[in-house]
Amino acid sequence: MRIPRIPTLALACLCFATGTSTAAAPTGPVDFPLRVHIYHVSSHAHRWHGMVEWVGGEGRANLYENGMPAGLEFTYRCGEKFMHSEDYETLPARWKKPGYSLIVLAHNIGSDRMVTCEWKVDVKDFAYARVNGHVITEPAADLQHWMQVHQYDPEHSDVPPAGLSYNSNAHP
Repeated sequence: MRIPRIPTLALACLCFATGTSTAAAPTGPVDFPLRVHIYHVSSHAHRWHGMVEWVGGEGRANLYENGMPAGLEFTYRCGEKFMHSEDYETLPARWKKPGYSLIVLAHNIGSDRMVTCEWKVDVKDFAYARVNGHVITEPAADLQHWMQVHQYDPEHSDVPPAGLSYNSNAHP
């Protein structure tokens, strides 16, 4: 019995096609109930013959789940580059494996399509904040209290808290 050989290029394409980035991802709020705010990210595009094959990166973010913030350290390998969040901007997310990996939904720059990316995460017992342009850590309960006082709910809106602007050195 002869076993057919799969050409190397076809096998490589099949392996790459099973990655974590996809354009046909669900995009409803029910599908992505969590939110992430990226404070710092560094990434590197890996190219082959002038084309971006994949982007790898790592960073720090806050995860908002059930009204509670938690700091995250994350790594990713996707087809798209992530940038730090502007102002109160957050990205939709959902757990793939609670406590270990998230699926993050992002807008593909220069297109109207959405893509997903799996982040490997380490959930912290503190939260991140930006003060005078520097990323700091603080107890998650302190940030949660600030969110309650200012009626800030990133899980349901990217609107800044009433009476505050991002430039006022206020959280997040």
